[in-house]
Amino acid sequence: MLATQTAPLQEAVSTRFTGPDGLFDEHGFLVDSAHWNEALAERIARREAVGALDERHWKLLHHIRDRYQALGAMPGMRRVCRATGLSRGEVYALFGGCLPLWRIAGLPNPGEEARAYLS
Repeated sequence: MLATQTAPLQEAVSTRFTGPDGLFDEHGFLVDSAHWNEALAERIARREAVGALDERHWKLLHHIRDRYQALGAMPGMRRVCRATGLSRGEVYALFGGCLPLWRIAGLPNPGEEARAYLS
């Protein structure tokens, strides 16, 4: 009985993230980060309820993407804040947390354990 009750919820979550274009996985992460561009980032930001992206958003997004490509992982928040000149509070105010930032930056699904840590 529980499985039948949760099936519509799982379907709704899956549909919210994957969409008809198949660009996103079941957790809302871009399947292929090579498809990322600023227009897609704007679309993801709307889906994540972040709103319009301004200069501070873009500075952070480009920094996160550059560091991820160089390191293969997200850099520590202290280094991100130092490099962008934004405080931890400003980063959270802009994106509402690390998980939306990761999604909007078009980075791949970091895995279950990292998602729990980022949320």
